Amino acid sequence: MENLEHSFHMAQGEGEHSYAKNSRAQEKVILQTMPVIENAIKEVYTTLVPRTMVIADLGCSSGPNTLLFISNVINIIAGQYNKPGDPVELQIFLNDLPGNDFNQLFSSLKDLKLDTSEQTGYTPPLCYISGLPKSYYSRLFPRQSVHLFHSSCCLHWLSQVPEELYARKGAFLNEDNIYITKTTPSCVVKCFQEQFHKDFSLFLKLRHKELIYGGEMVLTFCGRKDEDVYNGYLNKLFGLVARSLQSLVGKGLVEKEKLEAFNLPLYGPSIGEVKEIVKESHMFKIDYIKLFEQNWDPYDDTEDNYVHDSGRSGFIKVG
Repeated sequence: MENLEHSFHMAQGEGEHSYAKNSRAQEKVILQTMPVIENAIKEVYTTLVPRTMVIADLGCSSGPNTLLFISNVINIIAGQYNKPGDPVELQIFLNDLPGNDFNQLFSSLKDLKLDTSEQTGYTPPLCYISGLPKSYYSRLFPRQSVHLFHSSCCLHWLSQVPEELYARKGAFLNEDNIYITKTTPSCVVKCFQEQFHKDFSLFLKLRHKELIYGGEMVLTFCGRKDEDVYNGYLNKLFGLVARSLQSLVGKGLVEKEKLEAFNLPLYGPSIGEVKEIVKESHMFKIDYIKLFEQNWDPYDDTEDNYVHDSGRSGFIKVG
């Protein structure tokens, strides 16, 4: 767990292969969920009328998507709730694992796009931004201190690879796979499911302690659209990655034993699984839940699945 926290992170920096330059799919998710975030802010403000609103972005990563979330939140507050003579102040915590590129993140804050045009008359609220390098599968804040939790495309990452998948007596349970594919044994699938259930249950328990009564959470998962655990976007994506790794084994570039021992710490849940765990927790109620799909190619904004430029689509890098 400790090694995973310190070594697991998105590709750093701002270069060609960095997460910052290869995260448009995540950007589209943030834009699509922004109306939900705006409604959550409205609910918190009208219910609690806080003088200082505390917001935490869990799994914030780095790059333009983090700035997009911050700037949108500030503009929402400025446009609707920042009244003259009684302004709201914001405290925003940016949380991710210690290996996250916080240097790039904080150096980029100067690029925040705030709506200060004379036509709108908006005055951005005072905003205090802090970094919080720690796993969100642990306590992060004092009890009842946060008004809004936000997490986008993060909670499919587990706290660890299920311990049961490590080799016992020289046997690797998932063989050449690195996640769940059609050839993954049901016992391995159960290990991933149980680890997600354990982790998400813990996440809810921790956030329940930290959230102010009347606060809100907006969580976005990379999941799957039906209950078939073998049939999801992550299954297909990492099935292709596993096949690529197998080809490297065949060329002698990767040791076969290393591939057999490797599994990704992730799980893409269904809506039913998420609902069930929330219900079991007895801590939260779901005000709104929606499944939405995106084009496989993050740079293709059409709604169909037809590949308009196969060469360009195949060249896109994963950050």
